[in-house]
Amino acid sequence: MRVFRLLLIFLLFGASSVVAQMSASSAKPAPGFSLDTIDKSVDPCVDFYQYACGNWIKQTEIPADQAMWNSFTELRDRNLDIERDILEKDAAASASRDPIDQKIGDLYGSCMDEKAVEAKGITPVKPELEAVAAVGDKSDLMRQLARLDMIGDGSLFNFYSTPDLHNAAQVIADIDQGGLTLPDRDYYIKDDQKMKEMRQHLVEYVTQLFTLAGQSPQQAGDSAQTVLRIETALANASMDRTARRDPKNRDHKMTRDEAVALAPNFHLNQYFVDEGAPNFTEINVTNPEFFKQVNGVLESETLDALKIYVSWHVLNTAAPWLSQSFVDANFKFQQALTGQKEIQARWKRCVTLVDHELGEALGERYVDVTFGAEGKQRMLKMVAALEASLSSDVQGLSWMSDETKKQAKAKLEAIGNKIGYPDKYRDYSSIVIKPDDLMGNIDRANTFESKREIAKIDKPLDRKEWGMTPPTVNAYYSPPYNEIVFPAGILQPPFFDKKMDDAVNFGGIGVVIGHELTHGFDDQGRKFDAQGNLHDWWTAEDGREFESRVSCVANEYSNFVAVDDLHVNGRLTLGENTADNGGARIALMALERMIAEDKSGKEGRNIDGYTPEQRFFLGFARVWCEKRRPEVSRTRVLTDPHSPGKFRIDGVVQNMPEFEKAWGCKAGQPMVSENACHVW
Repeated sequence: MRVFRLLLIFLLFGASSVVAQMSASSAKPAPGFSLDTIDKSVDPCVDFYQYACGNWIKQTEIPADQAMWNSFTELRDRNLDIERDILEKDAAASASRDPIDQKIGDLYGSCMDEKAVEAKGITPVKPELEAVAAVGDKSDLMRQLARLDMIGDGSLFNFYSTPDLHNAAQVIADIDQGGLTLPDRDYYIKDDQKMKEMRQHLVEYVTQLFTLAGQSPQQAGDSAQTVLRIETALANASMDRTARRDPKNRDHKMTRDEAVALAPNFHLNQYFVDEGAPNFTEINVTNPEFFKQVNGVLESETLDALKIYVSWHVLNTAAPWLSQSFVDANFKFQQALTGQKEIQARWKRCVTLVDHELGEALGERYVDVTFGAEGKQRMLKMVAALEASLSSDVQGLSWMSDETKKQAKAKLEAIGNKIGYPDKYRDYSSIVIKPDDLMGNIDRANTFESKREIAKIDKPLDRKEWGMTPPTVNAYYSPPYNEIVFPAGILQPPFFDKKMDDAVNFGGIGVVIGHELTHGFDDQGRKFDAQGNLHDWWTAEDGREFESRVSCVANEYSNFVAVDDLHVNGRLTLGENTADNGGARIALMALERMIAEDKSGKEGRNIDGYTPEQRFFLGFARVWCEKRRPEVSRTRVLTDPHSPGKFRIDGVVQNMPEFEKAWGCKAGQPMVSENACHVW
């Protein structure tokens, strides 16, 4: 399914917070800060995560419809309640509804009409399947692929628009690897027992869907083997996830003619026309090797085999929105990846669908009931404090030259801030949403987004555009935009709680803000300048010093055991770990400055027996308390650039002399690193 893409968006798997009074009566209480989470039988200098989260871990059960549970999933669950109230009212309203309410209400209503969905069975995707079956040659199959991509059923590769790596003010076309069902190339390539089991789960899932679609069990089994064979070839051609973190590995700008010649069996010129793309002359090919190798796959595979592969992706994409047998098969496959015990209630899935398809329309209504002007202003004040703290940190670095510091300051001063919601919401008026046509609604919404995305090629970058919807419980930093973004969905406790002291809030939202700002100077972000261009603004010596320091972080985290026999991938998670460490350090600096400037002494007082510094660290830890099912732990350690919550806490505090001082720790204790890593 096509989604809005920003090149190099760094997602923080959780974020920050302030919100006006909720008018939605059914909303669950926000998960706030409490000393009840603390396990005082544990020495904080031995395992701070267990100390700060121990009682929370003992008392918390992962809900059956979740793969993991933490502040972020809890907030997402709460936001779903708020959005549900909005959508149910809109779905039940009369024909005189506002156009926004009509669209989001009818999309939600069409999703919730299980009786109609069940009656239609596989009928909604039959036209696509029949069109693929009728294809007469491979060139025509690529034309079908372009059409399917427009409605969200694409496969094989990705085509989208993105800021030019060397001229971020301009948008360029981009083609990239893709076409896999399993989460990562390693699932197809590695031969350990767990990976073999996941491939078997895939084969069983493909077999089941093709059987439901009308093939005999034998034929469906053969189709599953075809899908596995082709996807394995795509995986072998794909760039490793860790290598993709380096923007230089994704920087392959060429002419349109060169890209077409690179992989003639893709018939790219016709593909671009069928996608409705403008007549561009330049394109970035993120992974040229993928297109070279898959060009051979398109040559060697029969037309019938390729049709099976394309049909599979039509079925898989549609499965969650077809009749119950398809939904059940899809969830069973997801269970193998996540360990989730029960499928989410249909209303939750339908709310999520509306947020995905018409997110800024739903977001406009969400903001009306959750986010006030006060929240935006307090966030901006916190951001300013953290930016000042980071600026002071950079200027005080002993290992960085004045020349590089000057460039770093210029970049920091240029960082933009988006808080809560867009100044101008997206116009969805051209999308036809019907109360009785779920799959048609999805196709039309996806087509709208596809056209909007492709139309940006060769146009100036719209820096007012958002990469997340307002209800999203997340935040990000974007190098090409050089901005931090905090949707309204995350702006609530425990990240920021207006009833709490500043120490706790700086440990929550303050660290999150610092985290996002630090992303501009992590191992990827540092390669982009103030204007968002891929440009090395470091002296050679400073660059070497930086790499030495982040290698310390990578090695430290690679020693952490995430689950069973799997260690954290210190290189895959390097950007997030660097941002966690830097964010905590500069947030504490900002708190200390506030305490020093407070004439009343109020900021420096002890509360509940804890100093402000101790409460800062407790507020920080509360954000990352979590429980995960083993299956999702394995999936995430292979695919997620974020470390597990335990190491987002312990990995940070053991590098901070400030933590050692705050808790009276001694050299040699586990939370006091003998060779502490320090980048920012």
